[in-house]
Amino acid sequence: LSENEDSRELPSRIWLFQGLPKSDKMEFIIQKAVELGAAGIVPVSTRNTVVNWTQKEEAKVKRWQAIAESAAKQSKRSLVPRVSGIMTLKEAFDYVESQGFSVRLIPYEHEAGMDGTKTELDAAGPGQDIAVFIGPEGGFDEREIELALSKGVRPISLGRRILRTETAGLALLSVLMMRLEGAL
Repeated sequence: LSENEDSRELPSRIWLFQGLPKSDKMEFIIQKAVELGAAGIVPVSTRNTVVNWTQKEEAKVKRWQAIAESAAKQSKRSLVPRVSGIMTLKEAFDYVESQGFSVRLIPYEHEAGMDGTKTELDAAGPGQDIAVFIGPEGGFDEREIELALSKGVRPISLGRRILRTETAGLALLSVLMMRLEGAL
């Protein structure tokens, strides 16, 4: 076995668990998440999810996977990230717990201060599986955050501004990418 020095993959596997957004925003999120190095994308249905994809799920997931493949090719990735079928938030938490993800982050608008965020980001290092949970428009409700805490998912702040669902995950993926590649 040999190691490819030109690998474009991150030294950790970051999985984006994205709350289902309205309209075609999911396509944009998938494309950009793949470009930023996500290892996988899981569409998640939450209490505040407005859209109902259940009738079109198979066709949507197929389209989303094609977008992931195209983005991986464009960014010269050696691996094509997998877009899974839609999960409920509880199923996503259970999946992360069963797979032993070592870093589990959930940006939450009511989380105060950046000290906790810095501590959680400092825990992210090479060789880890990292789960990032992003809420839909309307964010997560308090019961979902309580469930997250019970599953070992740590709430963090992304700053003083409330970010849109299509911005929050990409902002966190960008910071993780830079940290894992030694720039921060």
